[in-house]
Amino acid sequence: MRLSDRLSAMTMHATARFSVRYGQDLQLAGRDLPRPRKRVDETRHGRVTSYEHGEAGAPALVHFHGGAWLMRYPQMDDWWCRYVAATAGVRVVNVDFRTGPYVAYPVAQHQCHDVAAAVAAEGGATPVAVGGFSSGGGLAASVALQARDLGSFVPRLQVLGVPALDLASDLPTGAGMISPSLRALVRRVYFPDPATRSEPYASPVLAEDLSGLPPAVVLTAERDTLRRDGDLYARRLREAGVDVVHDVTPGVDHYFLTEDPVRARETMAMVAARVREALVGGT
Repeated sequence: MRLSDRLSAMTMHATARFSVRYGQDLQLAGRDLPRPRKRVDETRHGRVTSYEHGEAGAPALVHFHGGAWLMRYPQMDDWWCRYVAATAGVRVVNVDFRTGPYVAYPVAQHQCHDVAAAVAAEGGATPVAVGGFSSGGGLAASVALQARDLGSFVPRLQVLGVPALDLASDLPTGAGMISPSLRALVRRVYFPDPATRSEPYASPVLAEDLSGLPPAVVLTAERDTLRRDGDLYARRLREAGVDVVHDVTPGVDHYFLTEDPVRARETMAMVAARVREALVGGT
């Protein structure tokens, strides 16, 4: 790893808690929830701490935060986790997986799967969904593939928000929040071996077989350079016989919820309803 790349990644890693303000204007529900509980799970790559919102032992959405596999700051999505816990009436487990430059692929993918599998094993069998935003959406898709291939558990739903699903290809050129230079940094730091970037757990959209995966909610944004990932994955999932809700927010970039708060309220309510239906049944 080049020293300049390591320093750039370390800076992103260390400053995330100060630089990320995504979702600050969308604190719609969950403020009255108690502080999240800490949990610790053993994984193939050591212990992982997570933060649980909602009732202990309840059906759970296991959530993976964004940050380009370089920011280790699950609290960036705390607002979303509290909203889903309060609105859908489920537990949300926000996973503090490890990121670059201190680890490389497939550490985060394995840790996220292992935590989700541990949650699913509670009480004999706990209903579980998986989800995430951006790189976290890619992790959620990876976890669903791993769970299918390993037979470890069966997620009820996968929520893929503006997901990064293809690390083998270059991003489209042009202005966008997720730039080709950021993609290049992520690949050099977290996916340093080019041969692994096209593996299904790194780039789920390139997996040969998508059959047998859980129903999906795929959220993409019209001007996001990652849109093609989500659009293609939604199409391929449908072709494989998977039930898919594909929602495109018009006129916005990668921060698709923050840029259009009015539309965001509709999107968030739809996702919460889908999570509730998948985990506890319709009302």
